[in-house]
Amino acid sequence: MIKPIYSKGKIVAKTGNEAMAEAMRQIEPDVVAAYPITPATEIVQIFSQFVSDGIVKSEYVAVESEHSAMSAAIGASAAGARAMTGTAAQGLALMWEMLYIASGLRLPIVMAEVNRALSAPINIHGDQSDTMGARDSGWIQIYSENSQEAYDNMIQAVRIAEKCMLPAMVTTDGFIISHCMEVVETYPDKDVKKFVGQYKPQRALLNTKKPYTLGSIELQDYYFEHRWQLAEAMNKAQDVVLDVAKDFAKTFGRKYGMYEKYKMDGAEIAIVVIGSTAGTAKVVIDELRKKGIKAGMIKIRVFRPFPAAMIAKDLAKVKAVAIMDRADSCAGTFAPLYTDVAAALFAHNEGKMPKMENYVYGLGGREIAPEHITAVYDKLAKIAKGKAKPSNKVEYINLRK
Repeated sequence: MIKPIYSKGKIVAKTGNEAMAEAMRQIEPDVVAAYPITPATEIVQIFSQFVSDGIVKSEYVAVESEHSAMSAAIGASAAGARAMTGTAAQGLALMWEMLYIASGLRLPIVMAEVNRALSAPINIHGDQSDTMGARDSGWIQIYSENSQEAYDNMIQAVRIAEKCMLPAMVTTDGFIISHCMEVVETYPDKDVKKFVGQYKPQRALLNTKKPYTLGSIELQDYYFEHRWQLAEAMNKAQDVVLDVAKDFAKTFGRKYGMYEKYKMDGAEIAIVVIGSTAGTAKVVIDELRKKGIKAGMIKIRVFRPFPAAMIAKDLAKVKAVAIMDRADSCAGTFAPLYTDVAAALFAHNEGKMPKMENYVYGLGGREIAPEHITAVYDKLAKIAKGKAKPSNKVEYINLRK
């Protein structure tokens, strides 16, 4: 029998979408503005039912597009409301203009984002092309391996965003997590509300006693400084993420960081991965360890801000590492995650770098099976022993040629 970690927790069966909607219900934001898109539709659909049934007092705004959803969330947040939304793929792309406005105005909006391939061709299944495309938009990005993490990350994201005065998106892999039923431990409503706390905005347009200008034009004189302040806020967000995670562990018993290290003690070869694939990789690593192969993994949880120095330190001791991207850069030198990891290693390890491989996998929901990950470790083992050389290019897993 599965027992809860938190003394007052409740074990339930929920999909990733249901888990995120449940977290939103417990948070009970002032405003949720959304437009439906597969595979994220269910999140806001379930929440809209909570509103309709009078379970929450939130204002639900059904808009005509994702661009309008983010616009409404920006307006609500600027007015002093705790605002949330949800989307995926083309919906996130349609918000593009407004993503930069939300971060530039330092509005702590929280988004439930379900990773899905970008068209064309039309595809409704999961890869991380959508959020990777938004990685430099000034949004904190938190990724989830499973439904439990999606639930926990949504709760933490609210405090992180409001402390940093930055918007944050919490993601799950489309259909793999969003629509698959898993065991999830939920916490009592009052405990979640206490952890999140009452929202007290530092500034609000509707506070007429403290008027201020929002969204003014800034040309050569001040725009540069404004963007620097945003970048500095993102850099400092790492400490906030860790502080909130520490409090979350103290309160609910589950530990989180910027990333998870799995069997990295003494590891000679390792992979770096984001999202649900980490669960499959853990099974492979356990089998390899039984055979005496010193394999490990780093699973990125927070991609923005990117924990460069910490990752560089943890990868410094391995002989070979494979960075696995579920998004392509379309003829960039390497894929997005690899680029950040390689830059981190070069900058923080004084040029002393492990041998590196870059793999792109799972685009459009293509299966990534244990044997694919085993093959990656087999190649790394050969590289570590000097029996093979890194490809020095992007390799594609499970691709028909």
